[in-house]
Amino acid sequence: MVVVENVLFPNTFGMELIYSFVIIVCSLLVYFSTKKMYEVSKYPGIRYFRMSFLFFAITYFFKSFISFLFLVFDIHEIIEFSALFFGVLTLFFFMYASTMAIFYLLYSVVWKNFKEKKFTIPLIHILVLIISAWSILVNEVRILLGFQVFIFLFIAVYNYLSLKKSKGTKKPGQLHAIYLFLFLFWMLNLADLLISGFDPILEILISMASIGLFLIILYKVVKNVGSS
Repeated sequence: MVVVENVLFPNTFGMELIYSFVIIVCSLLVYFSTKKMYEVSKYPGIRYFRMSFLFFAITYFFKSFISFLFLVFDIHEIIEFSALFFGVLTLFFFMYASTMAIFYLLYSVVWKNFKEKKFTIPLIHILVLIISAWSILVNEVRILLGFQVFIFLFIAVYNYLSLKKSKGTKKPGQLHAIYLFLFLFWMLNLADLLISGFDPILEILISMASIGLFLIILYKVVKNVGSS
């Protein structure tokens, strides 16, 4: 399975660890830097926005940790069955956590249009777990990844329409930019996952571009928190 190989065995593993570390740190900084803002405002959109970055951190922690174990213990070379099993397990948690991150991002912009009930979020978790497992069992991971792209496109269109309605005020513009950078970041990640045989130099450039985008996101979030 191409996606399993690309998740666990990138061409430039050292760069992959640095890349994952930066994404994890930036995601956690966004999560914790917005904690006080949420505690003061109790604004649901901020809560879902924060949870999205927490799941981005979980996604890349799990991916890099398992990949590191494969490298250190050379499981990929020694036990082929274990490599397949752990590869599929890693892909499952990667798909689940990344999809939940995107769902929380979606919910952060559309929550006003829904009457949230106690079972809404747990139900979403269960549905994403089932869909992630199904996509791997039937070897249709690309469908779930395509669904992620669709959600991001919806968020982009929704934010664009909101930006037009707000007549370009500063706060909606800042948020719109953050969602746009997240969309570009995820497109680069999907390209790296779905296209096998990337030249190592190109893979490094994609990782550097992704890091740059996430640092911009962190800067915008921290700046917005500081000015609020």
